[in-house]
Formats: sequence, structure tokens, C-alpha cells
Amino acid sequence: MRRLSTADAGFDAVLTSLLAFESAQDPQVDATVAAILADVKTRGDAAVLEYTQRFDRLSAQSLAELEIPKAELHAALKSLPAAQREALAAAAARVQEFHEKQLIKTNTYVDSAGNELGQQVTPLDRVGIYVPGGKASYPSTVIMNATPAKVAGVGEIIMVVPTPGGEKNALVLAAAALTGVDRVFAIGGAQAVGALAYGTQTMPQVDKITGPGNAYVAAAKRRVFGVVGIDMVAGPSEILIVCDGHTEPDWIAMDLFSQAEHDEMAQAILLCPDAAYLDKVAASIERQIKDMPRKDIIRASLDGRGALIQVRNLDEACEIVNRIAPEHLELSVENAKALLPKIRHAGAIFMGKYSSEALGDYCAGPNHVLPTSRTARFSSPLGVYDFQKRSSIINVSREGAVKLGKIAAELARGEGLPAHAASAEYRIPG
Repeated sequence: MRRLSTADAGFDAVLTSLLAFESAQDPQVDATVAAILADVKTRGDAAVLEYTQRFDRLSAQSLAELEIPKAELHAALKSLPAAQREALAAAAARVQEFHEKQLIKTNTYVDSAGNELGQQVTPLDRVGIYVPGGKASYPSTVIMNATPAKVAGVGEIIMVVPTPGGEKNALVLAAAALTGVDRVFAIGGAQAVGALAYGTQTMPQVDKITGPGNAYVAAAKRRVFGVVGIDMVAGPSEILIVCDGHTEPDWIAMDLFSQAEHDEMAQAILLCPDAAYLDKVAASIERQIKDMPRKDIIRASLDGRGALIQVRNLDEACEIVNRIAPEHLELSVENAKALLPKIRHAGAIFMGKYSSEALGDYCAGPNHVLPTSRTARFSSPLGVYDFQKRSSIINVSREGAVKLGKIAAELARGEGLPAHAASAEYRIPG
């Protein structure tokens, strides 16, 4: 794992190179995805089946065969060991409690001229949630996507999840049952995104697609945006830790592992002003990685995109945080609240040495679908607001028509739009 210092010549260039990741825009990936989406749009079920057979090695005569019955979802939930079932239910309850506090409701007010103004808030009719499958399966992703949609009042939730070789994950199916997902299809990749976005003979078109995926899924979501809404274009998972050197080195090493084990392109970075502490974390990494079941993935991630960075002080660490705009930020320091006002860009901020990122992934409550690849500079975690939309309410009084009509007419003529002006003036008594 590379060692860097902000005092090194050329540090800025090295950091820029380390952060670079744009596989969702890779021309080869994009071309492949474009062809798949066009095919799905044209041929519907037949195209989805063909790609599913090719990429996931699943044989089926119809897309309906790849829909997982609700009875199977509930059977999966019932079959879980009690401890797993209880943990899943506890996590779902905490996530629901947090998201219920995000609900935005219809509201209006009356101004001095008697005009009623405001917004009507309504849920989306139908959404699709993408749950990754393959190297790992993520029941937590089901909870994090389905729960805010349910809280928002979405009419129908359709879930897609790849099952390579026909292997289904019981926890994923159980999470779908627990959170009230309406329909589940055993499909994935760009073809699943296309089916959700355009609709097929079997699958209805959704209004929005949420959830993470690989580079092909990310590229597909980018391409279908505008036909449907999307939450974000997600890249590999990231963790950035700011530590003052007072947290157990083994804890920090394992926190870095917790993101590195997702895949080889995940990113794990530690910022600390204490060089001796960085040495201790490096030693802990070497000692603990030998016992990790996913050690090859962790090693590839840490070697390829990870770093231990010595900073001059914690203020400089905060400046680098804002430059990186990480998906997950751990402020593993004695007074995290003192640093919080200095943080402008981060998807989720974990305060203090006891707040491990892993808790946020599963059961803390806030959503774990977060902006990656520096997009936390301008976007936010997934939430109830992603499944609601607002319509402006404008109810003009007789008095308001006179007052506002004069303003509108003046501005309309300034823009060279006389019909606009006349439309406003017709409501003004002569």
C-alpha cells in the first residue's frame, strides 16, 4: 500500500492520479451497453433472455420464468436462521425509522395579495431497484433502496438481481420479502436496466431506477437517464479515514479492509499527521490481511488505489477530504464535532472512533447508497426525496391577478413576448 506525504514534491499530481476513475464512461463499455440497450428496446423479452443466457448462464423459455414468485421470497425469509432473520428485521426497522423523518408533505401558504402558493408532493408510480449479484450479494442494498421507496408511498417496486448460474442468495430474497418489494426478476447487467427503462412484453416500464452496479450497469443508467430518472451513476466503493493517531491501529486497518473487500477497484485511504501511527497501521494491514477470506481482492484494491497519507495537521486533512469528496468519511478523532464544520463534501460522515463505516452499511439508519467518484461535491445520499416529486401550486386571487399581471406584462414585453403580456393583462379589469 503506497505511502504518501502532502510535503512530497508532486503530491497533488499523485493524488489526482490516485482518484481518477471513469470506467462508466469507457468508450468500449459504453459502446457495448448502447448496443444492448438498443436491442432490448427493440426486441424486449427476447433480447433480455438472450443476454441473460449469455452472461449469467441461465436458460429460460420466457422472461416470466425468471420472475421469482412471492412465495419463494417469503419462504427464503422463513428459512433464515433466527439470528439472521432478527438482524435483517432490526436493520430494516432502523432504516425505516430514519427515512420516515425525511418525508416531505404537501404545503401551501397565502401571501399578502391572497394568492395561495405552495407545492403538492406525490410519490412516483413505479420504480426499479438494481441489486448487485456475483462477487457478493447485498441484502442491505435491498433494504436501502426499497425502504425509502415504500416510505415515500411508491405504488410498485420492481427489483432486478443477477443470479449467475442460477444461484440465488436467500438473504437477498428474504430482504425483498421483508421490505415489501412487489416483483423480483433474476436478471442483471445492462439488459436489466434496459428492461426497466423501456419496458418489455413482461416487465412494465418504471419511472426511476436506483441502486448500484458494475461499470456496465453504471453506463446503462447514464444512457437511459431522461427516459427514466436515476439516483446516481455509482463507481466503486470508497472510504476515507481521518485519524489523529489515537484509535487502535487494528480498527483502522480493518475499516480500510471493509471497503477494499468489495472489489479490486474500491478505494481506501487514510489521512493522519503521525508518521509513526501510519507505520503501525501498515504493520497491522500486513498482519491481518493474511487471515481475510477476500485477501486477494483486498490486496489488489489497496495496492492499486489505496494510500496511507501523512498530513501536516488535521486542518490540512479536512482540505484534502473536501478535494476527495469521499463516499464514506470516518473522522476517527477525539473531537469529531470540531472538524465537522470544516467538511463540505462527503456522502456519509462517521463521527468518532466507535462509528465504523460497516454500521452505516447495515443498520445505523441513514442510507448507504451514496455518491462516489467525487460526486458528493454536488449530490446526496439516496432518500425518501428521491422517490417523491413536487408540483407547484399557484392559486391566484382577483387582487393577485391585478398586482402580478402588471409585473408579468412588463417583463413579457421586455422579452418580446406580447401574447404572454396580453394573457396576464386580460385578468386586469379595464
